[in-house]
Amino acid sequence: MMLLRGLLSLLLLPLLGSLALAARPPATTIYLVRHGEKDLTPGLADPPLTPAGEARAQLLGQRLARRHPAALFTTDTRRTRTTLAPLAQATALTPLVYSAKDPAALATRIGQEYAGKTVVVVGHSNTLLPLLAALGVAPLPAEIKEEEYDFLFKVELRPGQPARLTVSCYGAK
Repeated sequence: MMLLRGLLSLLLLPLLGSLALAARPPATTIYLVRHGEKDLTPGLADPPLTPAGEARAQLLGQRLARRHPAALFTTDTRRTRTTLAPLAQATALTPLVYSAKDPAALATRIGQEYAGKTVVVVGHSNTLLPLLAALGVAPLPAEIKEEEYDFLFKVELRPGQPARLTVSCYGAK
C-alpha cells in the first residue's frame, strides 16, 4: 500500500505542477524602444528619420512582428510614427497615439486594456525611463544617451510580482 501511494505521488506531482502553471495568468509584455536615428539638421521642428533610422525601423518590424503584439503605441512625432510603420504594416495594426507627458496614463491603459497581451511602445530618449518607472521597473537604467538608438526594453508584468526588465540591443550600434 505504501509503495502504491509513493508511486501515485510521483505520478501526480508533475501533473499538479502543470496545473499550477496553467492557472497562473499570462504575463503582460511591453516592448519599449526609442525612435530610430533622426535627421539632426538644425531648425527642424519634427525631424524625419535618416536612412540608418529607417533601416532600424525595418529591423524592429521584423523582430517584433513574430511577437504578435495586440497594440502599438507611438508619440505624435514623425520619427516615432515612421519607426513603428513597418511593424504596423506587418501586423495590420493601427498605431495608437499616447502622450509622453503622462507615462502613468499609458501604464494604466496597458494594464487595463492589454493585460496578458503584448504591446509595443515607441518613445524618445527622455520619455522611456519615466515610462519604465510608471510600469514598475526598478532599478532603472541610468540614462539613454542622445546617440543611443539600439536599446530594446522588454518589461514583463505579472499580478503580485515585481516588473521584470530585460534589456537587449537591435540593429547597428
